[in-house]
Amino acid sequence: MNDPIRPVFHGFEQIPLREYAERAYLDYSMYVVLDRALPFIGDGLKPVQRRIIYAMSELGLQASAKPKKSARTVGDVIGKFHPHGDSACYEALVLMAQSFSYRYPLIEGQGNFGSPDDPKSFAAMRYTESKLTPIAEVLLGELAHGTVDWTPNFDGTLEEPTWLPARLPHLLLNGTTGIAVGMATDVPPHNLNEIVSACVRLLDDPEATVTDLCEHVRGPDYPTAAEIITPAADLLAIYETGHGSVRARATFQKEGQNIVVTALPYQVSPSKVIEQIAAQMRAKKLPWLEDIRDESDHANPVRVVLIPRSNRIDVDQLMGHLFATTDLEKSYRVNLNIIGLDGRPQVKNLRTLLLEWLSFRSDTVTRRLQHRLDKVERRLHLLEGLLVAFLNLDEVIRIIRTEDEPRAVLQARFELSDDQVDYILETRLRQLARLEEMKIRGEQDELDSERDRLMATLGSKAKLRKLIKDELLADAKKFGDARRSPLVARGAAQALAETDLVAAEPVTIVLSQKGWVRAAKGHEVDASALSYRDGDGLLASVRGRSTQQVAFLDSAGRAYSTLAHGLPSARGNGEPLTARFSPAPGVAFVAMASGDADTRFALASSAGYGFATRFENLTGRQKAGKAMLTLPEGARVLQPAAVTGMDSDRIVAVTSAGHLLAFPVSELPEFDRGKGNKIIDIPKAKRGTERVVAIASVPPGGTLSVKSGARTMSLSFRDLEPYLGTRGSRGGLLPRGWQKVDGLAVD
Repeated sequence: MNDPIRPVFHGFEQIPLREYAERAYLDYSMYVVLDRALPFIGDGLKPVQRRIIYAMSELGLQASAKPKKSARTVGDVIGKFHPHGDSACYEALVLMAQSFSYRYPLIEGQGNFGSPDDPKSFAAMRYTESKLTPIAEVLLGELAHGTVDWTPNFDGTLEEPTWLPARLPHLLLNGTTGIAVGMATDVPPHNLNEIVSACVRLLDDPEATVTDLCEHVRGPDYPTAAEIITPAADLLAIYETGHGSVRARATFQKEGQNIVVTALPYQVSPSKVIEQIAAQMRAKKLPWLEDIRDESDHANPVRVVLIPRSNRIDVDQLMGHLFATTDLEKSYRVNLNIIGLDGRPQVKNLRTLLLEWLSFRSDTVTRRLQHRLDKVERRLHLLEGLLVAFLNLDEVIRIIRTEDEPRAVLQARFELSDDQVDYILETRLRQLARLEEMKIRGEQDELDSERDRLMATLGSKAKLRKLIKDELLADAKKFGDARRSPLVARGAAQALAETDLVAAEPVTIVLSQKGWVRAAKGHEVDASALSYRDGDGLLASVRGRSTQQVAFLDSAGRAYSTLAHGLPSARGNGEPLTARFSPAPGVAFVAMASGDADTRFALASSAGYGFATRFENLTGRQKAGKAMLTLPEGARVLQPAAVTGMDSDRIVAVTSAGHLLAFPVSELPEFDRGKGNKIIDIPKAKRGTERVVAIASVPPGGTLSVKSGARTMSLSFRDLEPYLGTRGSRGGLLPRGWQKVDGLAVD
């Protein structure tokens, strides 16, 4: 019978789902943060990288050895230490071998390990071979000297190092990126000489500030010759806070008329940049360029040739535009979020990071020295026993030959320790016979001196700092090199307006009845003589320039605009405006205008209402257009009339009944949008049958052409006096035979 007081265990635990999900997610998050995505400050490596480096050292793949198949390394890594996907493991190996990805590659690869154009184009691991580079010795050289803690591997059959005893702050040398749960890291690479110089400064002056350290660490140093254009003050702010952004810009030079890009920002491929520039050229947004070529090869890893249309093009302006609109200029996030010595992730500034790494290095050197000291003292202890045996060789031999328990007798006879007796018994007689007292004492003297030096260093912080400093400088002399990424103070690039890139040429824009548009070069174009699609014909044409906008009005009174340069050539039938804009269903394009932003146009509806407005109000980037002219019921939009702006100009309106009214332009009100005011009077009884056909603006000296069928009547500025009146009046009746007006034109 169960005890009613004690609960019964049924082999499982019952907890609320919310609590279980919270605990499971937290455990997963901590695993991703600590064991996958973020690097450890000591060796600057993530677990997979550390295991790859260690496995290669265990395979004997040092820099002086012959390389082995990468598949061999990957097999050892995932089989012994890292039970995850082989493709991810191999990709991590390849990354450490790419000179364009790592500032100081840790692995030397033979075979296809990718290219700057496509870093992931590397061959399969069964084809490539790899071994460690000389600088990997900085991570592994002290591994066997008692400098690290060891932990069981995933199945408990082997041990692996918890970290590697790095002699240099590898985290800052090669940098790293990683995305964890709720946090990320982005550490840029740096120059080895600059980092060592900053470490030496901290060893000499522990109170040095971030500003002091930035006298040595001037900024990131990417494995590319692209310029770092971030201002020095912004770089200082990054190192003071541990986060910010760095901007890099491609370098170029002129070769004759051509522009040659010689270096690209970090992780930017030439093919991507070429595609970005070509896309602008196809869209007619880069008319300054005639062609682009990729001439990159083994001798010149980056050589992108830009061919301008003429030698009059401003190269700096063109490149500034390309910097602003392509990956020729790129920004990189900096987030110095790393796992510190306390095992916790934290964003650290440069001083904190280097101080913490120097603390790690001090502990590593201390452990190395103590490990060596222990070995020296043990060797001295064994030599002391060996010297006793040598001085009493005959007695030792006799005891070994005659005694049943020679070990105990030797120990009692000569007062030896267990280790000393074992060492004597394991020494071959012929070796012992050859030993000379002077050699033993000579080795003892050397070891005594080494022990004194080790104890002196371990007992003095100043000597320990000097040893660390000397080793840092020695590694810098051996592996250091010049900065690759020059630091150049430059302003941010600015994209040019599309009109700035286009040559100002006269064009005639032609709109067909079915809404197809095209642009012909020049103003001497007979739009009616162009070919049109079957069932289509000319609706309207306007003169403008390639740098100006063209505004289109639909039958609902909405305005749309685009750059004249971007319109298709008149050599074909053009393209439908519905491919550029999205008018409402059943709405057609019925009018258009082109001019500068301050040019004034008269807008009117066939109901006789209208207003003046600046061309700027007709333009906009809304794909669906914007409301411009409010139409009374049954009215339609008329072709806008350009107004010169002079008070002496006259606005002319003509109705389908032949009534023509001219009035001073000053009487036409100016609005941004709306229905407008009455321009010409149409009696209420005739509003269903009579409508306004067209409006025009006639300057002094200008001639108004009244078109009726195939005939045209010309009226000079003086000839308009019989038709003068106030705005909103009925106007005068045209002569008999000219009262059926099709349109107006001004010359």
